Amino acid sequence: MANQTNHSGNVQYDWNNLPKPNVIFVLGGPGAGKGTQCSLISEEFGYVHLSAGELLRIEQTTPGSEFGPLIADHIKNGTIVPVEITCSLLMNAMLKKMRDLARNRSDNSIPKGNFLIDGFPRNQNNLDGWKKFVDDKVNVKFVLFFECPQQLYIDRCLKRGTHSGRTDDNPDSIKKRLETYLNQTMPIIEHYDRLNLVKRIDASRPIEKVYEDVRRLLL
Repeated sequence: MANQTNHSGNVQYDWNNLPKPNVIFVLGGPGAGKGTQCSLISEEFGYVHLSAGELLRIEQTTPGSEFGPLIADHIKNGTIVPVEITCSLLMNAMLKKMRDLARNRSDNSIPKGNFLIDGFPRNQNNLDGWKKFVDDKVNVKFVLFFECPQQLYIDRCLKRGTHSGRTDDNPDSIKKRLETYLNQTMPIIEHYDRLNLVKRIDASRPIEKVYEDVRRLLL
């Protein structure tokens, strides 16, 4: 592997010389249980769970962040953060994790990583950016798609909103998120479906039953 060492003695890695990490996209409507299932997968199989939205929220509040003010403006105005920023944050998060794994190796070589990317790509802009900036650097294994009736999405979000503290778990926000999901994310599911990469999971059932199906896909 063509690694380089900087002046501080830290090993630097070139994306082009890394083993391609495995990526599973995790998609589904609001309240589908994506986060819960990702936690279970991570616990049993060691996949690293990356949430695009969470990475943006963290970057927004990071002191001295190059992108923080821009992200804050987009979130405040309800507009889409430029996809190159989201892709950059995802790539940096994957690289950081692989570097962390390499510290346990005497030769500083980086092992192949396994990542769950939750809530991305959400729309055509996300997909176009992913293809442009990231796609050739990773191995997309499949899309884990959690689906259930629309009313169940709404009911779950309303129930979650009573104790989660999330400001977007209210009737108006849930309706808008569901409309966005149907209009913008479903075409992405259809795109990957045409590539035979979509694994559909009935998310209307109890958590344990849902995970039984998820687990079979990873064994």
